[in-house]
Amino acid sequence: MAGTWRMCCPLPPAGLTLSLFRVCHLIRNRMNDRRNQPYHIPFHLTYLFKVYLAGVVAFTLFRLIQFIAESGRIPTVPEGERFLIFLRAFWIGFRFDTVILAYILLVPFVALSLFYAFRMKKFWPYRWVNGFVLFFFVAGMAVYAVDIPWFHQFHSRLNHAVFQWTGDGGFIFRMIVQEPRYFWTAIPLTLLATILIIVGKRIFRSSILDKFPGRSGPSGWKGWMKFILFHGVFFSLMFIGGRGRLAQKSPIRVGTAFFSSYAFPNQLGLNPVFTLTQSMMEASREKNRPVALMDPEEALSLTREYLHIPAQDSPGNPLARWIIPAEAPEIRPNVVLVLMESMTTAKMGRYGNQAWLTPHLDSLASRGWAFDSIFTAGIHTHNGVYSTLFSYPALFEQHQLKQVNMLKYHGLPAVLKEHGYQTAYFTTHDDQFDNIGGFLSNNGVDRIISQQDFPPQEVLSTLGVPDDFLFRFSVPLLDEMAATGKPFLAVFMTASDHGPYVIPEYFHPRSSRIREQAVEYADWSIGRFMEICARKEWFRNTLFVFIADHGAPLEAVYDMPLNYHHTPLVFYGPDILEGSRTYSCLGGQIDVFPTLMGMLKLPYLNKTLGVDLLLHERPYIYFCADNKYGVLDDKFFLVVRKSGGESLYRHPARDPADYLNEYPEKADEMKRYAAAQMQAAQWMIINRKTGI
Repeated sequence: MAGTWRMCCPLPPAGLTLSLFRVCHLIRNRMNDRRNQPYHIPFHLTYLFKVYLAGVVAFTLFRLIQFIAESGRIPTVPEGERFLIFLRAFWIGFRFDTVILAYILLVPFVALSLFYAFRMKKFWPYRWVNGFVLFFFVAGMAVYAVDIPWFHQFHSRLNHAVFQWTGDGGFIFRMIVQEPRYFWTAIPLTLLATILIIVGKRIFRSSILDKFPGRSGPSGWKGWMKFILFHGVFFSLMFIGGRGRLAQKSPIRVGTAFFSSYAFPNQLGLNPVFTLTQSMMEASREKNRPVALMDPEEALSLTREYLHIPAQDSPGNPLARWIIPAEAPEIRPNVVLVLMESMTTAKMGRYGNQAWLTPHLDSLASRGWAFDSIFTAGIHTHNGVYSTLFSYPALFEQHQLKQVNMLKYHGLPAVLKEHGYQTAYFTTHDDQFDNIGGFLSNNGVDRIISQQDFPPQEVLSTLGVPDDFLFRFSVPLLDEMAATGKPFLAVFMTASDHGPYVIPEYFHPRSSRIREQAVEYADWSIGRFMEICARKEWFRNTLFVFIADHGAPLEAVYDMPLNYHHTPLVFYGPDILEGSRTYSCLGGQIDVFPTLMGMLKLPYLNKTLGVDLLLHERPYIYFCADNKYGVLDDKFFLVVRKSGGESLYRHPARDPADYLNEYPEKADEMKRYAAAQMQAAQWMIINRKTGI
C-alpha cells in the first residue's frame, strides 16, 4: 500500500521543498518586521517640507539684498533699537514668505497626496508637480527682483500700480536697460534662480524618484488612519501658514507689518508677491471703480463749505463758481509753466540742502513769489500733469489720462484759450507715454512738441533729449507764437532728473554722485533757459511758473515720504509781479491753476477742487501715493492706508511716533477734509461735470 501511494502521489524534490520553506520563512519574518516597524512619514511630505525651506531661504536672501540696497535708510532707526527692530522685521518677513509658499505648495500637496494614496507608478506626473513648484518659486523671486528698484524709487512695495505702464512696455523696457539701478537685480535673480532649480531637482530626486513612487501607500484601516493623521497635521500647518496668524478674527494683512514707528523696517517685513497679489485682487474688485470714502451728497456739501463756494452759480454743477477779479488786467501775459521732474524741496538750498545743487532755482525763488508749503497730488508724472493743469486731485491708483472715454476738463489750457491764448506742451520724450499727448490734445492744448520733433542724434536715452536741448529747441517756437501778437501758454515737462541719467559732456557738475549731478544739470538747464528768455522781447510780458511733477523719496521717516510730495512753487515775472514775496500757506498742485488765474486777473468759471491761495487759506492739504492718502497741516500728518490702518504723526519734528490714539478727533477732522474733496472729485468725474 505504501509503495502504491508513493507511486500515485510522489513527494516533491528535496531542493524544491527547501526553497518553499525559505520563502515562507521570509514572508513570515517580513510580516513580523512590518508589525514592529514604525509608520514612516510619506515621502512626498518630506519633499514638500524641503522645498518650502528652500523657498524660505530664497526669499530671505532677497530680503537681505534689499536691506543692504537700502542701507541708507537704516539710520532712521535709533541705534539702540536697531538690532531688535530689524530682527523683528525679518521675522515678520518670514511669516509673509510662508503665506506665499503655503499657497504655492497647496496644489502640489493635493496632487502628491492623491498620487501616494492611489499608488501612482508613472514618473511624469511627479515631474510635472516639481516643475510647477520650481516655476512659481522662480516667478516669486522675479517679483522680488522687480520690487527692489520699485521700492527704491517709490518707497512702497510692489502693487498693481506697476501695470499702469503695460501700454508703454517698450518705453519702460528701454528706460530699465539704460539705467543700471533698475536692472542690477537681474544678477542675483539669475544666480539664485539657477541654484534653486538645481537644489529643487536634487530634492525631487532624493525625496521622490529614489523612493520608487507607487510601491508604497496606505493599506488596511491602520494604514489609512495613519495617512489621514499625517496629512491632516501637514494640511493644518499649511493652513496656519497660509493665514499667517493663529488669531481667528483675521488672517495676516499688510497692516500686520507695521509694528514699529519706523517706515523702513515696517516695509521691509512685507513680501512683494503678497502686496502685488493683494493689490491685484483689490483692483479686480475696484479697478476703475469709483472711490467710496463717504456719501457723495455729503461730500459735495462739505467741499462747497471747505472751498468757500457761494450760492450755486451753475445749475447742475455743484462746484462751479464764477471768479471775477476786482480789477481788469492791463495786459494778457504769456505763461511759461515748467513741470520739473522729481524736484523735491529737499534738493534745494532754500530748504536746507547743503550740497548747493540748485543755485538757479534758489535764485528765482528769492526774486519771485515763492510758496514754501506746496505738495504734489501724487507720486507719478501723470498725477503732476493732471493736477497742475486741471486742478483735480489724484484718486488712489486711478490713471485719469488713460481712461478710454477721455473727459473734457475746464482747466488751464481750455480757460486760457477762451481768453485768446495759444497753447503748447513740450516734453523731452514720447508724448504717448501715459497717453499725455492724447489727453492734452483733447483738453485745449493746440500743439504737442515731443521726441518725434527733435533731431535723432539729440535723443540720448529712452527719456529723449536732455533738458537744456528741450529749452533751446523751444525758444524759436516761442518766438513764433509771440510774433502772432496773441499771448501763449507753454507747458514744459523736463526729464533729466530721472533715470536713466544722461549728463551731456559739455556740462561739468561739481558733485561726483550721478544723482546729484542730474539735479545740478536740471537746475543749470533752467538757468540757461532763463538767460536766453531774458534776451527776448516777450520776456517782460511773461509769467514763469516752476513746480515739480512730484518729489523724490530722499528721506523716508513715514511710509508716505513727504519728500515725495513737498515741491517748490515759484512764480517769476519781474515786470508783472511786484517785488519778491514768500508765502507759507498750505497748498497743492490743484491750487496752481486758480492761483495763476488770480495773478493774471482773468475771469473764469472754476469747476475744480482748487482755490486761489492769494485769497483763501487751506486748513489742510491732501495727496495720494497709489494705495494710501495723506493729509497735512503745520503740525500733524495723517496717513490713511487703503488696505487698512491709519497713523497720525508730528511731522515738523520728524517724529515717527503714532499719535492717533491721543488725537482721534484731530485725525477724524483731517480725514473728513480729504475724503470729502476726493469723493467730490470722483462725483464730478462720474457725472462728467469737469468740462465746459
